Amino acid sequence: MRMTRLLTAEAATGTGDRSRPRLVLPALCVTQITSWGVLYYAFPVLLPRLTAATGWSGTAATGAFSAALLVSALAGIPVGRVLDRRGPRAVMTAGSALATASVLAIAAAPNFLVFVGAWLCAGAAMAGTLYPPAFAAVTRWWGGTRVRGLTILTLAGGLASTVFAPITAALIEHMSWRAAYVTLAAVLAAVTVPAHALALRAPWPPAPDAPNAAGQPEKAAGQPEKVAKPTTPVARTRPFVLLAVALTLSALSSFAVVIGIVPLLNERGATPTQAAWALGLGGLGQTLGRTLYAPFARRTGVTTRTSALIAAGGVTTAALAVVPGPVTLLTALAIGVGMVRGNLTLLQATAVTDRWGARNYGRLSGILTAPVTTATGLAPFAGAALAGPLGGYPALFLALAAVSVLSALLALGGTPRAHTAP
Repeated sequence: MRMTRLLTAEAATGTGDRSRPRLVLPALCVTQITSWGVLYYAFPVLLPRLTAATGWSGTAATGAFSAALLVSALAGIPVGRVLDRRGPRAVMTAGSALATASVLAIAAAPNFLVFVGAWLCAGAAMAGTLYPPAFAAVTRWWGGTRVRGLTILTLAGGLASTVFAPITAALIEHMSWRAAYVTLAAVLAAVTVPAHALALRAPWPPAPDAPNAAGQPEKAAGQPEKVAKPTTPVARTRPFVLLAVALTLSALSSFAVVIGIVPLLNERGATPTQAAWALGLGGLGQTLGRTLYAPFARRTGVTTRTSALIAAGGVTTAALAVVPGPVTLLTALAIGVGMVRGNLTLLQATAVTDRWGARNYGRLSGILTAPVTTATGLAPFAGAALAGPLGGYPALFLALAAVSVLSALLALGGTPRAHTAP
């Protein structure tokens, strides 16, 4: 009941007198769980059965999946421009339809070339269905209380692996990987296409004025404010570039850690089942961590918040590298890693508005997200490629911790001192 009251709260502040669209947040919570579950978390569960049935190598199949993430990163920039102008309904409905067709094509792929092409189409669909367009919708419609809306949305999204990993595992106990993907495509179509088409129909409000100083919240409608004359476009400024580099390196480190936790625990003597539980509980830690972001944000400035959270990722990663066991303690550390990662998701979602306001959020967020998503796609390969030369996963995790520390230092310069043109 409490969640329901939050989802249907009073009119948004900072975006005029209109009421929040009542169905938007509940619909997006459901569609994010489903979209992430089918397009992202089903793949690692189905991968062993897929490679065994087709004869394709795990590296090649994972490469197709990573290529989809790269396409998503590139497509996110033009998608962001459309979001700014027209809102999320057309983008997310079309993205859901393309996602359904892509998953069906993956299931039916007669050879590896078609499999790769289907994943590339899925990557374009990801740009229109996963977090970035949903973040844009909540940011514009929720205005000054967007952090609460984004927190609820990411709390739901964090359950995607918890829901769909066991569902996918259950499916492949009774059917082939192809039939499992067809079943998941049907779920994706039945849930996300009508939800996006029907729940996102509210008028798309005009973009609010940018803040009058870096990191300051937008003023309520009708309040006068003195804004410095715009000079350099935001995306070309030093703070934006430093922030993009910091978030990209942080994403590379955190997602390499996610992929590397299972082999790290195996090296430390954990059974495959114990390692899988540690990974799953890390996902629950991610959800728990997001509940802490709003109070943390209220008590910290944007620069401190950004550097502290990125540095916390480095600390938890280093702890996994140096603690030899037991498995219970390593699992607790995996939960800690998940909690930090959950906060980093919200940090990225609010990075633009915290510094430059909600005007042109879709475009600026698309530009900021593109290298982050690219790093996310490359992280599995980077981690696997470096683990051997470095001497194992503990050494890899120490290197990743060092990357996080570097990211935290770069983030210190990622906040502008004066208002710039979006």
